Amino acid sequence: MLKTNFEKEELEGHRTLYIGVHVPIGKKSHRRHRHHGHRHRRRSRELDSGVDNGRESPTYYTPSQRVQFLLGTEDDDEEHIPHDLFTELDEICLKDGEDAEWRETARWLKFEEDVEDGGERWSKPYVATLSLHSLFELRSCILTGIVLLDMRASSVEEVADMVLDQQETVGPLGDEVRRKVRESLLKQHHHQNQKKLANRIPIVRSFADKKQSEPQSMDKNDLHFMKKIPPGAEASNVLVGEAEFLDKPVVAFVRLSPAVMLNGLAEVPIVTRFLFILLGPLGKGPQYHEIGRSIATLMTDEVFHDVAYKAKDRNDLIAGIDEFLDQVTVLPPGEWDPSIRIEPPKNVPSQEKRKIAAQTGTDLGDEEEHEGHGGPELQRTGRLFGGLLLDIKRKAPHYLSDYTDGLSLQCLASFLFLYCACMSPVITFGGLLGEATEGRISAIESLFGASMTGIAYSLFAGQPLTILGSTGPVLVFEKILYKFCKEYGLSYLSLRTCIGLWTAFLCLLLVATDASSLVCYITRFTEEAFASLICIIFIYEALEKLIHLGEHYPINMNNNLDKLTRYSCSCVEPPDPSNATLRYWEQNNITASEIYWEALEVKDCIKRRGEFVGTACGPHGPYIPDVLFWSVVLFFSTVFMSAFLKEFKFSRYFPTKVRAVISDFAVFITIFTMVLVDYVLGVPSPKLKVPSVFKPTRDDRGWLISPLGGNPWWTTLVTVIPALLCTILIFMDQQITAVIINRKEHKLKKGCGYHLDLFVVGLMLGVCSIMGLPWFVAATVLSISHVNSLKLESECSAPGEQPKFLGIREQRFTGLMIFLLMGCSVFMTSVLKYIPMPVLYGVFLYMGASSLRGIQFFDRLKLFGMPAKHQPDFIYLRYVPLRKVHLFTIIQLSCLVMLWVIKTSNYAIVFPMMVLALVFIRKLMDCFFTKREMSWLDDLMPESKKKKLNDAEEEV
Repeated sequence: MLKTNFEKEELEGHRTLYIGVHVPIGKKSHRRHRHHGHRHRRRSRELDSGVDNGRESPTYYTPSQRVQFLLGTEDDDEEHIPHDLFTELDEICLKDGEDAEWRETARWLKFEEDVEDGGERWSKPYVATLSLHSLFELRSCILTGIVLLDMRASSVEEVADMVLDQQETVGPLGDEVRRKVRESLLKQHHHQNQKKLANRIPIVRSFADKKQSEPQSMDKNDLHFMKKIPPGAEASNVLVGEAEFLDKPVVAFVRLSPAVMLNGLAEVPIVTRFLFILLGPLGKGPQYHEIGRSIATLMTDEVFHDVAYKAKDRNDLIAGIDEFLDQVTVLPPGEWDPSIRIEPPKNVPSQEKRKIAAQTGTDLGDEEEHEGHGGPELQRTGRLFGGLLLDIKRKAPHYLSDYTDGLSLQCLASFLFLYCACMSPVITFGGLLGEATEGRISAIESLFGASMTGIAYSLFAGQPLTILGSTGPVLVFEKILYKFCKEYGLSYLSLRTCIGLWTAFLCLLLVATDASSLVCYITRFTEEAFASLICIIFIYEALEKLIHLGEHYPINMNNNLDKLTRYSCSCVEPPDPSNATLRYWEQNNITASEIYWEALEVKDCIKRRGEFVGTACGPHGPYIPDVLFWSVVLFFSTVFMSAFLKEFKFSRYFPTKVRAVISDFAVFITIFTMVLVDYVLGVPSPKLKVPSVFKPTRDDRGWLISPLGGNPWWTTLVTVIPALLCTILIFMDQQITAVIINRKEHKLKKGCGYHLDLFVVGLMLGVCSIMGLPWFVAATVLSISHVNSLKLESECSAPGEQPKFLGIREQRFTGLMIFLLMGCSVFMTSVLKYIPMPVLYGVFLYMGASSLRGIQFFDRLKLFGMPAKHQPDFIYLRYVPLRKVHLFTIIQLSCLVMLWVIKTSNYAIVFPMMVLALVFIRKLMDCFFTKREMSWLDDLMPESKKKKLNDAEEEV
């Protein structure tokens, strides 16, 4: 009977099976597997401790040891290289007088999907839950059944004949039963995606019929599901059922070599590698079903999946099952509901640790965490411009692909989003600079400088994903410099040109001496403090600008609706004009007594220096509460709509492609929608102001500035002192942003170019200085937003599986198009003038808030308000005491507050020095934290001695 055969082995036998079991090992088995490297080599030496010159085999004391050694071997042929697997479970019930067929009841790519009881739809993917009893029965099936490895067959007929021939050696069935079993295996298969009466394709077709059968057997649903299957995937078919003519089970595990197309067997046209067959007596259908689910689930397990491909015999498969049983977690009955389907996890944990030898003492987590971001790009060469030349050699092979990779819908969405996001700060920065310098450098110069610098950077930089922009400390520097020149009667533009040329020279000197290698001392501690500050500034300034609109469009807070008809605001002649007003009237030939003041409009009243009188007047004219209210609506609608549409790809509505497009174009759709609604309603909200004429703001300056001008000759020398401070500012802003963009979690494949980036920025800084244009450097939030908008995710993720993050679409096309179009913006004022400023403020708030996501500092900050039992399972909380985590966070928060205070004070010019000081503060923290604690909380600082030894080895 089936029960006797399946359960004849006790649990103790399962645990003692591998004591003293020997497996022949040839020389080829000792070769290092390409996926495991030196770890497997060490493990091989341990396992071979009992081997005498290869004549004896090692002893395996646990199934895990056998599995780890098996996965560490490498075969000569490609047939044993594991592929992705699609597993299908088909069931049949054979009774006399009934015409039966194999019916698909479940399938697996990563998670289980069942045909619902109604038979008309697939279930939602869920984590398969198996009974321990069915796993032991499966183990008995493999132990006592037929195992055929690397069998050649081109049709199901040949597979059936091989299985039945082997069955004769195990336990003869008799001619009549053999014939019925063969007919059963050749029954037609009905798949869930097929109509019941259509596409009845017999499975007896041979491999030669493949081309003819594919178009007929595929329908719309199949094609959609095929997109989920990774390229090169193979099929694993599980066939279980009960037959009236059998009195004992027929069990077979078959691995084909090579994998072949068995038409009609699987619901999708891919080659079949594995078959598991279980036919048994009537009355045990649910038991067979659970055994079939068990083997199907095992085939989706990363470790057993590889074991099935590499197994040399039955014992290897048993070892794979036993290793799986070692990892199984049993849930006691009565403490959970087995009928509840477990949702797939958002992040599937890696099983790599199961594949390598745990006995070596290697901690993979430590190895990965201990690595900083100091790659070959940050190694000192000891040669003049050595790092720059290596950057060029590293990036040159990818230069053409940087443009071809940008030809995608995702890049178009990124371009449209970032163009709107870049325009406003550039113009706003130019306007503020114009106010600070009395129009000597204003919006048109800012727009021109940003376009020219951005185009050059996008064309020649080492990391084109970085977006250039203006910075607050630069504006503070410009204000101080202009005030100094005005007090001492110096030419501001000429003195600024000298400082800019010195700064450009010092930047090129840093490039020549490989100073960018110092970036390896900028750890996550410094990056997060700097990035958090910039994100907070974006959020703060967005809200500040919205509140500032209340000054221009105030609300009368003390109005009375009963007196609404009596509210008025009139323009009148100033009863006591100031001296400035009198001079203005005199210069413009205005006679106050001849003006009919009450008939003037708001603009004319302000122009003629009139005053507003009445209960409906604000500081700058009549109250316009609807404009402020509408601006607030536009602002928050932009934020919420952008966030909602960006997350829309994770929703359950519409096909995957539609959701992806909506998510990619989220910000552009939001801006377009808000502009359209604003235009239709007609509320006079403040709009984006773009220069309409391409010429310098002031007529007394041109596009070329003399470094000397009317200044004394010695100014060309002393300006090197402020240039040193400016160089530190440019270097820190540029390189910290570059480090954030180039972090390993972004999975960049084309390398980076710190030296080349600084070279281009320094060169363009000199050009902008000569032309009297603002200076531009890497903008942290814009760059992070650019990277986030170009994330690549797997398109063939299994049903229920979250798309895997593959990396970033590295290209130059987006940045180039942004700054090209920015240069043409002076000719596009008819379009841009319709964009409301509150919408752009909302985009800034969204960018700042979304850029905070993933910053570990804010995760640790939230731990202060959480009891220990409610704290998330962050990996560093497992290895670092909570008090040390809090101490690390407090130090980082103190540094952030210090940076904020300096940034917003009158001493903002020393801001770059304070950012540099973060590196030294981080170094001092090594005195309060152990090396292991810092490896979990931050990147480890490079060791100077080790670095010198590495440099010496490279020179040799």
